[in-house]
Amino acid sequence: MTIPTLLDHVVIAGPDLAGLIDWFAERTGVVAAPGGAHPTGTANALVALTVDGRRGPQYIELIGPDPARSGEKLPETFGIATLTEPRVQAYAVHPADIEATVAHARAHGYDPGDVSDLSRRTPDGTLLEWRLTRGEGRRLDVPFLIDWGSTPQPGLSDIPSIELVSFTRREPDPEPVREILASLGLPGGVADVEPADTAGFRLELRRADGRIVEL
Repeated sequence: MTIPTLLDHVVIAGPDLAGLIDWFAERTGVVAAPGGAHPTGTANALVALTVDGRRGPQYIELIGPDPARSGEKLPETFGIATLTEPRVQAYAVHPADIEATVAHARAHGYDPGDVSDLSRRTPDGTLLEWRLTRGEGRRLDVPFLIDWGSTPQPGLSDIPSIELVSFTRREPDPEPVREILASLGLPGGVADVEPADTAGFRLELRRADGRIVEL
């Protein structure tokens, strides 16, 4: 079992949020809880993750275009505009000091981007605010950094959950990605990178019936 110790959340994106929620439920038996809308034209739904049966500060974010957005243009966030089906697109980690981690990475040759503010409103109107790295042309093969500050981490909220078995990155040439991950200075906190013919993430979850599904 390989799970990043600093995992905050795994992002699964799709071209239609309702369809994405149904897709996830068909495979896992879990219906994600409504999350809220972002100023970027996206909206999400959430599923908490358990590890060895225990809840922690980890979750899955299902994200797609906000059905209530104005205009027909699809958002660029997480490559949504180019997707034709759901895909595990990215993940976030929560270092103890986000600013120090950015500085460490830059000093070792990788710029994860400036730390900026983001927010969303929950269905009951509550405004949630956090900080994260959002560099131009943000890479999806390495984690972005997040700091929830005083906002409760969504993985600990009252939402459905599923057991996390493993989460890894696959790459035909693992070394360049491994070098970037090393620049963050977070040993064990990020996903392992495995050799594979095709680049992408491997997310393994255990359903309530004990069956393991790979997304």
